Amino acid sequence: MTKLLDKLPLLLLVVLALTLGLAPFTPEPHLWEKLKMLGAGTLVRPVDVFDLAMHGVPWLLLAAKLARLALNRL
Repeated sequence: MTKLLDKLPLLLLVVLALTLGLAPFTPEPHLWEKLKMLGAGTLVRPVDVFDLAMHGVPWLLLAAKLARLALNRL
């Protein structure tokens, strides 16, 4: 898994996180809406869970890539 993460360009992950991760931009990003639903305990429909995963994965990949880069520099 780390080899795949190493092959992904950082710029691609940033673009994915900012576009797919935040789309649609108005009235509020889906990721933020789904995180609020998760916190409130109303994230129960399968489509909402899928939506959270779809909009959250780019951010998780970006965080993992940044963490891996930071650990490799130590």
